[in-house]
Amino acid sequence: MDVRQLEYFLAIVDHGGFNRAASALYLSQPTLSQSMQSLERELGSSLFHRIGRRAVLTQAGHTLVEPARAAVRSLELARASVGSVQALRGGALDIAAMPSQAVEPLAGLVQRFAEKYPGVTVNIRAAFTPRDVVELVRTGACELGLLATPGALPEREVAVHPLGEQRFVLITPADGPFPAGRPVDCRDLHGHRLIVGQRGTGMRIFVDGLREQGIDLTVAVESEHRVSILPLVLKGAGLAVVTDAWRELAERAGAWVLDLEPPASLTVALISRRAELTPAARACLDLASWDPSLNPAGPEPGGP
Repeated sequence: MDVRQLEYFLAIVDHGGFNRAASALYLSQPTLSQSMQSLERELGSSLFHRIGRRAVLTQAGHTLVEPARAAVRSLELARASVGSVQALRGGALDIAAMPSQAVEPLAGLVQRFAEKYPGVTVNIRAAFTPRDVVELVRTGACELGLLATPGALPEREVAVHPLGEQRFVLITPADGPFPAGRPVDCRDLHGHRLIVGQRGTGMRIFVDGLREQGIDLTVAVESEHRVSILPLVLKGAGLAVVTDAWRELAERAGAWVLDLEPPASLTVALISRRAELTPAARACLDLASWDPSLNPAGPEPGGP
């Protein structure tokens, strides 16, 4: 068994089949199939059920995914310690992020990272709940993750780097039921229609908490597509509780963004594997720790 076989195996897992994986790896499909047959012979077990053009993991295949990712990450770390990547003139950084935090602080962080290290490609993976982010980082699918949670941060499974808090706000159309510039008491949401995310998200937990307090509001739309929430509000489908990461984008689109009382917020953090990180991941963490909106007194990495 060699690491290249494990890279091929993970490509099939991530792309959902041999044909797509072969295309992504710039290999012929027979070459990829022969490599997997050789790996299966060495392991003494089938790794995939071939169902038409799809490749479905067997139980043995599921067992191999996490150690394979760990082995590939270790090789990436070794490669990153030499040559151009050591100076961050090349390579890649994989970050998992929840949708609201992908607006901010991720957009600002990636913008600063790209300016400082233009040769490094940043790959952003979508994750919809804090648990999703933790799993992508814990299993090695991503090196870093950006999450927001109303509860305790997941410090047992990953290394946690707190970034601050994001307050919940209400977004409404410009002709909405509340005046601009004035906070909205949560009790005044009684009787209104709200657009929410799926269960497990911070905004959904907040809205469900209001209902448990006896505030009789209606869930008009439940959407897994977070990018649809702002257009739905602007079209009049309902109001939405989001974090203030959306403030600038919502106001630019013509929505009103109103503070909620009493205030409530989510804790935002970057998380990383507890294992040694590649130079790109370490540099990104250093930039995050210097974020002037979160740590105005801190010096910029690499500066005086």
